[in-house]
Amino acid sequence: MPLSMAKPGETVTIRRITGRDEVRRHLAELGFVVDGAVTVVSELAGSLIIQVKDSRVALDKTMANRIIV
Repeated sequence: MPLSMAKPGETVTIRRITGRDEVRRHLAELGFVVDGAVTVVSELAGSLIIQVKDSRVALDKTMANRIIV
């Protein structure tokens, strides 16, 4: 399922990242890598706040839909 469907407070493992090479590279630089664990902190106004490693990142729904968990 896409990351955008995960519930707040849920920790999931990234299985695949779709999109162009630039998009995947950008997400990898933010810490979104295959087999990495991420936690959905909250969801507001169509954006997700994601805990990745030791930082929090805000993603819009379209970007979160590219991350398959």
